[in-house]
Amino acid sequence: IMSIEGGGGGAGKRKKEDIVGEWIIEILGKLPKPFNMVEIIDKIKEKDPFIVVCLQECERMNTLVNEIIRSLNELDAGFKGQLNISDAMEELSTSISINKIYTKWEQIAYPSKKLLGPWFIDLLERVTQLEKWTEEMEKPKSLWISGLFNPMSYLTAIMQVTAREQQLPLDYMVLQTTVSNYPNPEDVVGNPASGAYIHGLFLEGAAWEMGKDDEEGYLTEMKLKELHPPVPVVNVTAIQIEKQKKLGMYECPVYVTSMRGPTFVFTSNLKMVSEDSDPKKWVLAGVALLMSD
Repeated sequence: IMSIEGGGGGAGKRKKEDIVGEWIIEILGKLPKPFNMVEIIDKIKEKDPFIVVCLQECERMNTLVNEIIRSLNELDAGFKGQLNISDAMEELSTSISINKIYTKWEQIAYPSKKLLGPWFIDLLERVTQLEKWTEEMEKPKSLWISGLFNPMSYLTAIMQVTAREQQLPLDYMVLQTTVSNYPNPEDVVGNPASGAYIHGLFLEGAAWEMGKDDEEGYLTEMKLKELHPPVPVVNVTAIQIEKQKKLGMYECPVYVTSMRGPTFVFTSNLKMVSEDSDPKKWVLAGVALLMSD
């Protein structure tokens, strides 16, 4: 995919149809088959909220994958003269030729600012996560939260499971985030005492100072040339509203992309250097967490 994307130097001398044809072969060759939902459901031992999220994500991925396969096969048939080229096929061909995500795919996918090449590679990584998740049908040690169509559904599942365990009303619970000292998800050993581990978050407008031993790190000044530094693995838990810690914490908005606005997911509480720190500093700096760099 990236080799085709990077081969645009001689694009002016090559037919648009040839370039698009290469993309079609490449994408259809690498795109996995849709998930077999019957087989996946048969593996379920207990349908908890996390399993429900997994099933919903697989179904949405199937919708996207099936549409990609259908539209590319249709365009290929148009190129071969088996079908008349429609406006939709022309739009798809143009989008591929300029390395842009096709509008119809975008509408049933997820917010993204990536070009088509990186977007497709990202799509394959999302499928890989779902494949691993559906193998054992168990909550991942650390979930790549950015790889979900609906990240909030997983966070809601954390709240639902906690509410059931503690026999508390869901309406009186909020999410609590604690940034661990695991730089990468591969470093995670076992499940957290409560909640779940997630990764795939990036800071914008600030950086993160790693903690020492069991001590949690804290927000620090943005480093030169580090536009979106990755955040270590985060432990998301659900607590009662009255137990939420506010002192020394910055209420950080989390967005899917740097577009912010409509891609808002939830508010994460990030530790500042001390309880005396003023969160206005980070508010004025526009500090936010992003699910995509």
